[in-house]
Amino acid sequence: MSSVRVRYQTMEFDGMDIHIRTLRDKQQYEDVGGVAENLGISSATWPLFGVIWPSSEVLAHFMEDFEIEGKRILEVGCGIALTSLVLNHRHADITATDYHPEVSDFLLENVRINKGRKIPFVRTGWEDNDTRLGSFDLIAGSDLLYERDHAELLSRFIDQHAKPHCEVILVDPGRGEQGRFSKKMALLGYSHSHSKPVNSESYLKSPFRGKILRYKR
Repeated sequence: MSSVRVRYQTMEFDGMDIHIRTLRDKQQYEDVGGVAENLGISSATWPLFGVIWPSSEVLAHFMEDFEIEGKRILEVGCGIALTSLVLNHRHADITATDYHPEVSDFLLENVRINKGRKIPFVRTGWEDNDTRLGSFDLIAGSDLLYERDHAELLSRFIDQHAKPHCEVILVDPGRGEQGRFSKKMALLGYSHSHSKPVNSESYLKSPFRGKILRYKR
């Protein structure tokens, strides 16, 4: 029997409710067979995939009325994949990726309780060269730039899966690596803009000090 405790909640968006199964809190840990450890995921970082972070809420709300017609969309580092679930509810062509080995099972369950279509998922890291994901019109993610080397790894991964004309939308809470990442994206031919989220106080418990980063090529 699993020792991990979970919680269920419903998140409200304009015109839709998204039901979510998450870890109860960031204290949960269960690495059966040492799978996560073998992937370099420590006990301290193991539960981070399984809770909803403010940046993921900002991205999901930003995408609830974003133009998606005819676009193939990728969510990078999806975690609980709130944005993918919102886009799936809107019948978008959405694919999700994450490195964590538990993400797939949580995604399957969350799709099921929302009565949605199956969301294609690929477990992959940013250093993987052969992901078989293909290319996308829109790539999105939230709170991805933790470490100094993430700017290089993420920009290369995104460029690997971006169509010649592609938009990238990242929500960054302000961990200090966005400038380095933007320079990498500029070298790859992307223009850059940023903005503050609108009305985030209506769904977040505290002020959001980060930004919505947008890159276009």
